[in-house]
Amino acid sequence: MASVASFIPLIFMFLTQLAYAGMNITSKLAILGGMNPLILVAYRQIFGTIAIAPFAYFLERDMVPRMTKRIMVQILLSSITGVTGNQVLYFVGLKYSTATIACALTNLLPAFTFVLAILFRQENLGIKTKSGVAKVVGTILCVGGAILLSFYHGKVISIPDSSIHWSYAQRVQGGSGADSSSNSLVGPIALILSALIWSLWFIIQADMCRTFPVPYTSTAYMLFLASFQCVIIALFFDHSVSSWSLVDTMRLTSSLYSGVICTGLTYCILSWTIEKKGPLYVSVFTPMQLILTAMISWAFLREKLFLGTAIGSVLIVGGLYVVLWGKSKEMDSNRVDDATDDKALPQEGIKKNDMEMQSYLPSNGNGHI
Repeated sequence: MASVASFIPLIFMFLTQLAYAGMNITSKLAILGGMNPLILVAYRQIFGTIAIAPFAYFLERDMVPRMTKRIMVQILLSSITGVTGNQVLYFVGLKYSTATIACALTNLLPAFTFVLAILFRQENLGIKTKSGVAKVVGTILCVGGAILLSFYHGKVISIPDSSIHWSYAQRVQGGSGADSSSNSLVGPIALILSALIWSLWFIIQADMCRTFPVPYTSTAYMLFLASFQCVIIALFFDHSVSSWSLVDTMRLTSSLYSGVICTGLTYCILSWTIEKKGPLYVSVFTPMQLILTAMISWAFLREKLFLGTAIGSVLIVGGLYVVLWGKSKEMDSNRVDDATDDKALPQEGIKKNDMEMQSYLPSNGNGHI
């Protein structure tokens, strides 16, 4: 029984990344079918709020700290950066890019978070240590890969066409001019800014985790506020009734799927897995989303893979693992120091390190909470 139970986190992580990959595909199809990405983001927050609210109520109703002005400001800033700003830019970037490129550029999150954590003095550079050098080198690889992916396409890699025939996907692709829009710089730039704003959320969240340590409740509040923000933004650009209609099957599917599955359900799974196996375990599965998205895009959307996209993605994923390796070594070193300096409080040091490691998880924003 023990051996079977040990595979449960592994299965959960695979299903989570598969769910995120599916969200990128359904969202891309809904956008190609004419759905405004800003409206899709608004619906995601509405359905996400409905999905996460029961978990917040039943799991944390007796644990919620007293609401203060400082916590209210933190929640507001978190909703603006981690939800509204991040997802608006991400889905706009997805419109003018491909699902594979969107997944690849999401992996910039650890590098951006590391840089911002240095600037806000939440992280030590430690350039004289192996872990510090690894984080710097990993950040350079991630940024270099993003630049290459954004500005260089190169030749199309010759891969046999998929034999899967999905008439709906072919129809919406054929009528949308997807090939021309996917070569625009608007998409990659929006996606890079999305990762940058999302990393800023982690800086805010690092403080809010101490003052308001109820993740489901804080997420419900953030999504609730973001629902109003995203609806206002979407109405400003498109207030026609037909644009907001969910009669189209793909629009309804994408809105429900991204809100209920990729916000409510996966957030609970990620929280459970982090509790059981730690945040580093969760983070190493993130590049799987890129692989799954590329495979699904090739199979169902017949997406072409360019040489620049492939090389850039490899650099970004390689940089991600280098950053995570450096952070893992730093955590191990800190645990040893905590155990030596303060044997009476060894668990406190571990909790602090685990919270810091949370900043390096490229999950939750876009495939994510």
